[in-house]
Amino acid sequence: MSVSTARPLGRWLVRALPLIWLALFFLVPFVITLKISFSTPATAQPPYLPVIDWSNGLQGWREFFYALDLTNYQMLAADSLYWEATLSSLVYAAAATAVLVLIGTPMALAMARARPGLQPILVAMVVVPFWTSFLIRVYAWIAILKPEGLLNATLLKLGLIAQPLEILNTPLAVIIGLTYAYLPFLVLPLYAVLSRLDPALPEAAADLGASRMRIFCTVTLPLAMPGLVAGALLCFIPMVGEFIIPDLLGGSETLMLGRMLWIEFFSNRDWPIASAVAVLLLILIVGPVVMFRGAEERREEALR
Repeated sequence: MSVSTARPLGRWLVRALPLIWLALFFLVPFVITLKISFSTPATAQPPYLPVIDWSNGLQGWREFFYALDLTNYQMLAADSLYWEATLSSLVYAAAATAVLVLIGTPMALAMARARPGLQPILVAMVVVPFWTSFLIRVYAWIAILKPEGLLNATLLKLGLIAQPLEILNTPLAVIIGLTYAYLPFLVLPLYAVLSRLDPALPEAAADLGASRMRIFCTVTLPLAMPGLVAGALLCFIPMVGEFIIPDLLGGSETLMLGRMLWIEFFSNRDWPIASAVAVLLLILIVGPVVMFRGAEERREEALR
């Protein structure tokens, strides 16, 4: 193979590999899930109907498609439980994302303004929790937040409270767990943007008499907005479908789509309804991504 032929082939492979990966591990599973969501629950293996009868050829395919319906989606729309779970998931994810922005922005800014030799250490301190199992870290919060846990014991010893606080199995515990688990996903993208900002810009604003808060609001924050939005989406999107944290820290009363999905799949064995919930969850996740991409394209066009 000549060099002139190898180069176009190499470029084609570089472009095709991500598409092949997405097709195999996203598009194909999504099509299967979408197909099951139009099916009917059945006491069979697999636990849904219809299934394609390959022996009937084209007639089997025709019967298969005729048997599909929208019953599961009609049930989702009619049952208030799923609407409450959807709204609850969005509220939990939005609240935790807001807390993450309030906590993560000063952290990323402090990391970006630290001495160059200190910055790798600070980044490592943010990343180190990833070296421990996610499940173990969530269980650690149970030991911290339970009535006889570390937090209440400390507050009682300091005399700040008269009796243990009920934090575990509450919405507050869920938000605490979500904030802790996803903090690096906001800090690292924001730090990457802030560390590349020209330090002469805040200095020029200071020379013109702007206060630190005014410099942050009018110079630093607008320039860091792409990293902030990207980090917020990296947190918000998986938090909408979170299962482990609400299940362990929020208790059985916590209503989120991730828990509903698990209950329908494994407790009720209602795969069609569970697949419909999964499709709904995907729509909720893809929506913010599409909005972000549209906003980014409009911003880039405005800068040209």
